[in-house]
Amino acid sequence: MEATQTQRQTCYRHPNRETGVSCSNCGRPICPECMTSTPVGMRCPECARQTTKVRVGQGAFSPSYGKMPATIALIAINVIVFLAELAAGGAGQFSAGGSLIQDAGLRGPEIAAGDWWRVITGGFLHAGFLHLLLNMYVLYVAGSILEPGIGTPRFLGIYFVSLIAGSLGALIVDPNTVTVGASGAIFGLMAAVIVVARGRGVEQVASQFGLFVILNLVLTFSIPGISVGGHVGGLIGGAVAAALVILVERRMSGRPGFTLELVGIVLMIAATFAGALAVASG
Repeated sequence: MEATQTQRQTCYRHPNRETGVSCSNCGRPICPECMTSTPVGMRCPECARQTTKVRVGQGAFSPSYGKMPATIALIAINVIVFLAELAAGGAGQFSAGGSLIQDAGLRGPEIAAGDWWRVITGGFLHAGFLHLLLNMYVLYVAGSILEPGIGTPRFLGIYFVSLIAGSLGALIVDPNTVTVGASGAIFGLMAAVIVVARGRGVEQVASQFGLFVILNLVLTFSIPGISVGGHVGGLIGGAVAAALVILVERRMSGRPGFTLELVGIVLMIAATFAGALAVASG
């Protein structure tokens, strides 16, 4: 009964538009045109003006290049690590003794022997310049949409859930192969854009990224050497983490909802990390 009532809610400013999203401050139902993205959820125009002026409507979930500090920082870290790879023996040379790929790339036997950090560090290494370039381009595009839309803490949480879920997937499918790259995290961000955009009624963005994900999945299964487990694992991790954000956002407003989302994401990070260690040790 409660679910039916929520589905039939209409925007308080546009009574002819049904919506499942409410203002995180006052609780009034709002449609995509009236939504304003804030770090503590979606707000109606009146509540948003009481705090800070933000882009409204579909602009609240579209590229906003000045509001993505974590995205820029992650790109910078990946580039710096790649330069360190070159200095340590050459990126892409998986057999190079002493290289960062050998010392920090994802591989089951080494993780089982105690190198637990490889579950994370493998996601910041790349097997060549083109590998890095493609991943950083998609990170920039997805980050420019997702981070301003949901806030930096949620964005970082989804990124690391996706990265570790990608490591878990790679270890399940091929634990004895050295795997590197941010692709698991990137696939997770693409899935998160789709889930959040659809959850907030911005179907155009969801459809565009849906086609992009399908294309990349076709390439994943078609090109030898690509980590199928890493890509699919990251995709699932990002989708589940984003679904948690949307679910809590719809049912609980304000600071309690924001806190619950972050706690849930931290638990997901812990669970996927523990799963990766268990698979590597098994």
